[in-house]
Amino acid sequence: MAAPLRNGLIALTIFTCSLALAHDGEHPADEDPIKFGRVLGKLTFPTSTESTEAQAAFEQGMLLLHLFEYSFAEAEFQRAQILDPDFAMAYWGEAMVHNHSIWDNQDPDKARAVLNKYAPTRVERAAKISTAREKDFFESLEILYGPSEGRAPKAVRYRGYQRFLGEMANRYPDDHEIRLFYALAIMATHAGVRNIPDYMESVALSQSVFYANREHPGAAHYLIHGVDDPIHAPLGLEAARALYKMAPDAGHSLHMTSHIFNALGMWDDVVTANINAKRVSNAMRAERGRPPSTVGHVNFWLLYGLLQQGRQSAAKVLLTTAYEATSASREPPKEKMILDPDNDRVGSMVQMWTRYMLETGGNDAEVAKWQFNVSDAFDPNLNLLYVKAMLAQEPADIKKHLVKFRELKAELRMAVMAQPEPVPFNLLYLDRLDVIEQQLQAVLARANDDGDAALEYAREASHLEGEMPFSFGPPFIDYPSAQQLGELEFGFGNYEAAIAAFREQMQRTRRKTQTVEGLALAEGALGR
Repeated sequence: MAAPLRNGLIALTIFTCSLALAHDGEHPADEDPIKFGRVLGKLTFPTSTESTEAQAAFEQGMLLLHLFEYSFAEAEFQRAQILDPDFAMAYWGEAMVHNHSIWDNQDPDKARAVLNKYAPTRVERAAKISTAREKDFFESLEILYGPSEGRAPKAVRYRGYQRFLGEMANRYPDDHEIRLFYALAIMATHAGVRNIPDYMESVALSQSVFYANREHPGAAHYLIHGVDDPIHAPLGLEAARALYKMAPDAGHSLHMTSHIFNALGMWDDVVTANINAKRVSNAMRAERGRPPSTVGHVNFWLLYGLLQQGRQSAAKVLLTTAYEATSASREPPKEKMILDPDNDRVGSMVQMWTRYMLETGGNDAEVAKWQFNVSDAFDPNLNLLYVKAMLAQEPADIKKHLVKFRELKAELRMAVMAQPEPVPFNLLYLDRLDVIEQQLQAVLARANDDGDAALEYAREASHLEGEMPFSFGPPFIDYPSAQQLGELEFGFGNYEAAIAAFREQMQRTRRKTQTVEGLALAEGALGR
């Protein structure tokens, strides 16, 4: 297998937090407008401006907005405002860049400042707008961002926004842009946690636009987001191939295709997509005078793809570059309550390191000695404890790490549940920690030669994981539980049970290398 069985325990994978909720496609804003000429796909979005140049800048901004290249979209909407200071939809577009709905991230104050720039009150804004359709677009933002004072919780505003866009879609049934923003809003109400019925409704809307315009980046992008799980991913393969061709000049679009490739276990495509995404994203960063990105979402997916290909040396080069850049900055985690490594360089680095360590069975002594300035941030510390416990050989060491893991998990749970409006992803993260605790119990029981208890804990971990909604990207439970169960069953000579567990894991993570190898070993043990 990719990682050897040691004492019947598996090699490990790691706590990937595919919280991919923040992507390399996002960049800080810059006052300088960007150049035209990017190949980003095609759309039609008629507006009331009489300026051809302003309309062109607006449409360029819309293409970038649909591709989640937010700061670049912002520059185009601002360019449109310069060309036509009364261009209502240019202000609407700029306000929209402050809503990152798939990532459950929003800055209503910045958005409200943009709306006020167009006109200082809701009534005055409506009075300046000349068409009913554009009035509706602005009204949707009044609901989405709420007033400056007495603002409702984000979840409430998202639901109201979704309902209003549904009404707009009924009023303008042939408007592709309204239909797509409605599709995005349906997913947004679940704050990044997959809900199959609603996601399928969203997919139907995006798919209808994609079939009408196979060069619309938003249609392909949102369709992919709706089906980037192992069961539904085949529905997104055509859109992924199309997006790759239609929008080669946006780093996020190139990466986004790998959401489908990853879900289908197409590792060569995952690696190619993220190499190209990294190249284009870094070129876009250079336009802003920023250095290349060495950690973060794209780098993590690239690392995972390389490991699935068996290219450990290439993965180590990528990881070492990231570690050297991160260590040189000596930048500690930004806050204790950080659960999204992509928003924190140290957390992102630890995420990459743990994935490498567990996918390779912890057999790289050099990398194992690396040190990280994690302070008391939750996510990287939980990662480190997870890895240490999974790779430890002595029961006393495993128990020590497990005790600390439980303490930190309990502290995090208290912090999450004390929030007036707990973030849905944080609640899912807590479910993930429950699964991991069962996995560590299984490791400890096996180290104590209690095979029955080890199997019972592993079965419970697999059951709990199976109850969780699918997350996109590399496995959310970094050492997939059915794989752990399969390897334990194999170690005890229970080959039929091992085969059943490995096949279950193959349904959850298609063609994952360690799972494929485990299944082959179990089948071979029975002479098949």
